[in-house]
Amino acid sequence: MEYKDYYKILEIDKKATPEEIKKAFRKLAMKWHPDKNKDSKAAEEKFKLINEANEVLSDPEKRKKYDELGENWEHFDQAGRQQGGGARGQREYYEGEGGNPFGGGNESDFSDFFEQFFSGAGRGQTQGSGGRSNRDFKGGDYQTEMEITLEEAYKGTERIIQLPDEKLRITTKPGAYTDQLLRIRGKGDKGSSAQHNGDLFVRIFVSPHPQFTRKGDDLYRDHSIDLYTAVLGGDTIVNTLSGQVKVKIAAGTQNGKAIRIKSKGMPVYGKPDSYGDLYVNLHVQPPEKLTEKQKELFEQLRSLSL
Repeated sequence: MEYKDYYKILEIDKKATPEEIKKAFRKLAMKWHPDKNKDSKAAEEKFKLINEANEVLSDPEKRKKYDELGENWEHFDQAGRQQGGGARGQREYYEGEGGNPFGGGNESDFSDFFEQFFSGAGRGQTQGSGGRSNRDFKGGDYQTEMEITLEEAYKGTERIIQLPDEKLRITTKPGAYTDQLLRIRGKGDKGSSAQHNGDLFVRIFVSPHPQFTRKGDDLYRDHSIDLYTAVLGGDTIVNTLSGQVKVKIAAGTQNGKAIRIKSKGMPVYGKPDSYGDLYVNLHVQPPEKLTEKQKELFEQLRSLSL
C-alpha cells in the first residue's frame, strides 16, 4: 500500500501553521474542484486526495499521530489504533455547484492508506464474547466554507449547500464576518439516531473589496476632492455601502486628512440598528491642466503669500 505524503499533496512544509494549511487547502480545492474540471477523472482523484490530506493535517490529533508514525505507519499497532477512535471527526467539504465532491461522504471515498491509518472502532461498536454489539454513537461533523461579498455581508445573504443526501439553504445575518462559524445542528454525518447526528459547520469568508477596508465593524476608504474644495471648503459626495452621502469639507483641508461618518460602517452582528463608522481618507487632487488665466491667478496668489 502506498504511503500518502499529505504535506506534499497540499504543497506545504511539515512545519506549516494551521492558517497555512487552511490557505493551501482553499487554493488547491478551488483549482481542482470537479466543477472546474468537467469529466476529468484525474482531477476528481486529485481533489479527493486534497480533502483527505486536509482531513488529517487540519485536525491536531490526527496530524500528531500522522507525524509520529510517518513512513513507519505499517508498524502501527492495530489494536491500539482501534482503541483510538474512528476517522469520522470533522469532515471538510468544499462548496461548489457540483455539490458534495465525495458523492455521498462515505469513508470508502478515502484512500486505503487513510482507512488503515485512521479508521477503527470509533462508531460505537464494541467487541464482546458474543461478537459485535451496537450502542449509541455520535455522527461526525461536516465543515464547509461560504464565500460572500462585502455587500452581502452588509445586507445578509444566503447560499445553497449540497449535503450527501439533501440541499440546505444557509442564511447569514447582516454583519457577517470572515472566520465566523455557523453551526447547523443535526446536519452532519448520521449517528445511531437523529438526535445523535453530527453538526454542519459553515465558515464564512468575506472576499476583499476594491474600495472598502473592514476593521471590525468600521469601514475605511479613500476619497478624492479637488484643490478648490480643499482650499475654500464645500461639499463632496461619498459612496457608502448604504448609498451616497453629502459630506461637508472644511476650508483649508489638508491632503490625507481622515473624516469620520458615523453609523456608515458595517452592521453590528446580532444587534439590529447598530452600526460601525466609516472613515474617509481625503486625497486632494490638484488640477492637471490650467488655462492661462488660471495660471495667472495662481501666480498672483503665490506672490501674495510671499
